Amino acid sequence: MSALLHPRVRLYDQVRTAHLERAHALEPASIVYRRRRYDFDQQQAAGLDLVQAGLGRAVLLAAKGRWTELEVNEPLDLASLPRTAAVLAASRLPRLAGRRRPTVVTYAIGNLDVFDARAPRLRSRLRRRAELALARYVWRRIDRVAFGTPGARDVYARRFSPAAEAILVPALPAACDCALLQKVGSRVVFLGALSERKGLPVLLAAWPAIRAARPEASLVVIGTGPLEAEVRRAAAADPSIRLLVDPPRDTIHRELRAARTLVLPSQPRPLWREQVGLPIVEALAHGGRIVTSSETGLADWLEQNGHVVLDPSAPAEDWAARITGSLTTDEDATADAARILAALPVQDGRLDADRWLFAPREAVA
Repeated sequence: MSALLHPRVRLYDQVRTAHLERAHALEPASIVYRRRRYDFDQQQAAGLDLVQAGLGRAVLLAAKGRWTELEVNEPLDLASLPRTAAVLAASRLPRLAGRRRPTVVTYAIGNLDVFDARAPRLRSRLRRRAELALARYVWRRIDRVAFGTPGARDVYARRFSPAAEAILVPALPAACDCALLQKVGSRVVFLGALSERKGLPVLLAAWPAIRAARPEASLVVIGTGPLEAEVRRAAAADPSIRLLVDPPRDTIHRELRAARTLVLPSQPRPLWREQVGLPIVEALAHGGRIVTSSETGLADWLEQNGHVVLDPSAPAEDWAARITGSLTTDEDATADAARILAALPVQDGRLDADRWLFAPREAVA
């Protein structure tokens, strides 16, 4: 088993292109992950120490490694809990050899207390109790936590004991430096998984009314997922709809540079809630106006900064009216993009959080 290249380790359940892009901007670290997301860009992986490891291999790496710092998935990420808990337990073994355990940190954006939902069956309730015990075990071993949204901070405060060290750094992007913005004031974009929970059916249902009010409006749907066939049928029947299935990153950037409005009508599910919404972050970085639901952890900030936030259960006609109201001329859209970008932080919030998490401090024994 080959050793990791760096003493700083990021333990992820999944890796996606956004992780890889950020990794190039952060201090060098080895990334130990279980699986790749569909949006994994192999080109972005170049130059990074990426190690795919299931539970067994990750535990062995932790037990034998000389890790100084370890970032783990947040405790409310149920899919990663068993692996995270096992690796944390194994990472304490080097103390038997007189070495310090690694400093453990996490970045938390979970804004739904999954343990509040009542499981219908005895087996599910027993599993939930075991997951809560694991979550508490993981939480107690975290030295520093950076919250990406106020909602996440509040959920953790209600469920767990106070963190050893904690900070709130809103998960807002810095402006993208990829190119000069030239907005198309009547263009709408949907970016993300083509699924019901992301609200794509809500947008498709609203689209005829948007077109009736603004005949020049166009919709670009970017992503992949179970509703791809439905989008293809809609695009075949309406030439104003264009579908891009899992395009390369430069195409996504180009479309976001041009789009006036990003729509993400995220819908609640019993064990899922939109934490932030990477499409929202990426659209903001390109000066896009956002129309989304109150499920996102950025809802308050978006409302305070002139974007549109609706209740997820709002009818299609309400979505149509607010989306239509966000559209404008190309000139006004381009000018407004500059104002949207001016409201963003100079430094990406996730990068700021990471620098705080790993800032030099007195070693934790």
